[in-house]
Amino acid sequence: MSQELPVVTVDRAPLNAQVMIDTLKKCGATHLVWLPDTESGYLYESLSTDEDLKLIPVTREGETFAIAQGLLMGGKKPVVCIQNTGFFESGDSIRGIWIDLKLPILALVGYRGWEGGGPSEDSAATFLEPVVKAWGIPYEIVQTDDEVAQIVPKMYAKSQEVGPVAVLIGGEYGE
Repeated sequence: MSQELPVVTVDRAPLNAQVMIDTLKKCGATHLVWLPDTESGYLYESLSTDEDLKLIPVTREGETFAIAQGLLMGGKKPVVCIQNTGFFESGDSIRGIWIDLKLPILALVGYRGWEGGGPSEDSAATFLEPVVKAWGIPYEIVQTDDEVAQIVPKMYAKSQEVGPVAVLIGGEYGE
């Protein structure tokens, strides 16, 4: 005899990509260095038509911090956008460039597998916070537009003072 289990749904409004773009521009960011991924397609669409915040695409996530460093040297204010799996792949450039040089760069890290703080079956989610903590990178998690508007400016300012700082993106972008 099979018993039907109730369907559990979570009401998660997607992040509005334009809110993130507007927030970054208010912070003074000039460039977003990024390898677009499937979870952030709406952010890519919105950013591709923006004339004030320039998208700098990369072919591998490991290039993001070196390119951001070059933009800094040229007087620009880059932000790195990277998914947690790309964050892991970028370990050596994170250590050798971003952390060791204490570059004033905010990283927006997509939290693939985020389950609202609960256990995840996705190992990318399981390992993200322990790795960020092990590297001594201050971070906060955002999942709503209100959190983006409040936390991103605070963490951007902190990155300008202390160097490496991350905002973990616990939601997906929608229209």
